[in-house]
Amino acid sequence: MQLQARDRVPELTGLLSVVSLALVFGAALNLIPAAALPDAPDWVFAAIPHVNAVLSVTAIGTIVLGVRAIRRGNVARHRRAMLTTLGLFAGFLVLYLYKVAVKGPTPFEGPAVIDQFVYVPLLVVHVLLAIVCIPLLYYVLLVALTRPVAEIRESLHPRIGRVAAALWLVSFALGTVVYLLLYVLF
Repeated sequence: MQLQARDRVPELTGLLSVVSLALVFGAALNLIPAAALPDAPDWVFAAIPHVNAVLSVTAIGTIVLGVRAIRRGNVARHRRAMLTTLGLFAGFLVLYLYKVAVKGPTPFEGPAVIDQFVYVPLLVVHVLLAIVCIPLLYYVLLVALTRPVAEIRESLHPRIGRVAAALWLVSFALGTVVYLLLYVLF
């Protein structure tokens, strides 16, 4: 008997999550040598946070559109919105991790009290939610890609999808606040 992806969604979710998180932590913890990555002009690195802010705000909109679409029973629009959000998330992550791996994280330059009681807690929650979202997103994506719509409704996809969408939405919103603190207010 030949096994198919639909028969191995939990295993594939785990594998893809481990690989993705290894890349994320490899870049964030400077385990990927900057010399192994292509260099870019300074203006590219300066633009990345602003591009990522646009990607994040756009993703907030596409998540809301996707949730509204599925509540109205419009599966095709829901699918388009969520796949668009996934693409925005992937673009954000590639740009962010590239910048961090090559240049390091951006230090917070605001007042210490804002850093300690606002910026760091927001950043920690944002990052934790983004990490928690990764396996949830892989799961709902794999279920959606390997089953007909009628079967998706009977799977854990709707329940896990609601949780993933809510966490993803909060993570993108907090990421936008972090951007505002780093690049607009301070």
